[in-house]
Amino acid sequence: MPALILPLIEAAPHWPDRGALVGLDLGTKTIGVAVSDPDRRLATGVETIQRKQFKLDAARLLTIAAERNAAGFVLGLPINMDGSEGPRAQSTRAFARNFAGLTPLAIGLWDERLSTAAVERELIGMDVSRARRAEVIDEHAAIFILQGALDRLAKLRGER
Repeated sequence: MPALILPLIEAAPHWPDRGALVGLDLGTKTIGVAVSDPDRRLATGVETIQRKQFKLDAARLLTIAAERNAAGFVLGLPINMDGSEGPRAQSTRAFARNFAGLTPLAIGLWDERLSTAAVERELIGMDVSRARRAEVIDEHAAIFILQGALDRLAKLRGER
């Protein structure tokens, strides 16, 4: 049975109480990957996957999830500032539908508006070179997306 694809809040009940979540920032050329600790408090970067073809990309994501005993995925959904969904969001949903056929782990969609822009500003503020920013931006965006989702889930559970 394919995995469920739901907004983050609706996906959360389909994940066990403990277990890492894998956060994804889906770009046209790369996929930024981050992972949480099993208690879902902190997101850390894993890698940036250079996109080749869907099956190879998906296989790498599934390997990362298996290595970390992941309980689910958080996929950044690029929603427009006015709340509408454009071509990038449609592409992300298509990726999620295809990926869901390869894993039983529920996929939570998380609004990633401005995540890359926020990370870019942060890296510039840290005086990271343009070349280095290009290498790490997607992984850092995945961290930003996953940490935002983790913070939201903690707030729902009544934690600080």
